[in-house]
Amino acid sequence: MNEIHAAPSAWYAQDVRDDPSWVQRLSAEEIDGFDQALAHARSHSKPLLAMQQQDFPLPEAARKALQRALATTQGRWGMCLLKGFPVHRWSEADCRLAYWGMGLYMGVGRTQNKASEIINDVRDAGGDYKSKGGRGYNTNAQLDFHQDSCDVVALLCRRTAKSGGTSKVISSMALREQVLARRPDLIPVLEADFHHSYQGTQDPSQAPFYRCPIFSRPGEVFTARTNRKNTVAAQRDFDEVPRLTPAQTEALDLLDELMPSEQLCYSMELEQGDLQLLNNYVTLHSRTHFEDHEHPDDKRHLFRLWLAVPGSQPLPAAFEEYFYDIRPGSVRGGVRGSAITDEFLAYERRQADALGMVCKPWVAVRETAAA
Repeated sequence: MNEIHAAPSAWYAQDVRDDPSWVQRLSAEEIDGFDQALAHARSHSKPLLAMQQQDFPLPEAARKALQRALATTQGRWGMCLLKGFPVHRWSEADCRLAYWGMGLYMGVGRTQNKASEIINDVRDAGGDYKSKGGRGYNTNAQLDFHQDSCDVVALLCRRTAKSGGTSKVISSMALREQVLARRPDLIPVLEADFHHSYQGTQDPSQAPFYRCPIFSRPGEVFTARTNRKNTVAAQRDFDEVPRLTPAQTEALDLLDELMPSEQLCYSMELEQGDLQLLNNYVTLHSRTHFEDHEHPDDKRHLFRLWLAVPGSQPLPAAFEEYFYDIRPGSVRGGVRGSAITDEFLAYERRQADALGMVCKPWVAVRETAAA
């Protein structure tokens, strides 16, 4: 495997095809380590939020496999595909338990929706992606290119679709390069604030929308964040949000033209047992529409974790409103929803301490205003 670069850099689809160093495969020893840890966790049952690393005791080889994969997301490619997890012989409950156990070695799990859930099932549950408040993970729809709300999004593939569901990834650094080449006048537009809807996933004390640029400014650590569906939703649902300027609309249209292009977009078929890890600050991802199997346990099913990770980059000040903490290696991101529990807060503090991460206590917006 090629040496991991010290920092992410722009890549194009052909670069990824030519250099598979971002793809890693578990050895028999590493797989056995995950089986051992799962057997221990199964026989010493605990609620997920009460678990610590000793409750999922991974041998050194398995731990290092996860560490290598996570380090790859912070390097050249901003992504990693780790193949070979034995999900074909794990039950659904075993997969969930094992995946949460793996997460204890990678980062601090973030809540992902209005219900403040910590591990999501990515499968078609009849949701409507384009509806008000719609999310993509519970539909079979084709998704817009976007980043998730965390340092690293991790997807473990348990079952594949009958057809479709192809994962698409691009380098947001390369995307900026192409905007600069085509329309340099739109770069300052994309470096200024846009307003985006939380789609109902905010803390009850927060406004239902937030401000964030799409690209960081020169001199800052490169960071990107875009999801046009949420930008459009803010325009549709909130009269107090400033209307998009013609230049902003033109910039978003250009992104929509560039992102799915053959030059930028790399497509991969996630196979059973694959773990896909994406650095959300330097990649964007999408998925094609899929057709599912008839039998319930054959249907497409992935588990999703949103992780704050120890080796994360600093973020520009303009991203603080959304991510809450911009310090490198901090516990940040996720969407709080309306069901944060004391058990989650205890897990968050304990896991941050275990991984040596800084964790700023949450202060509700209404409390900040009162102060």
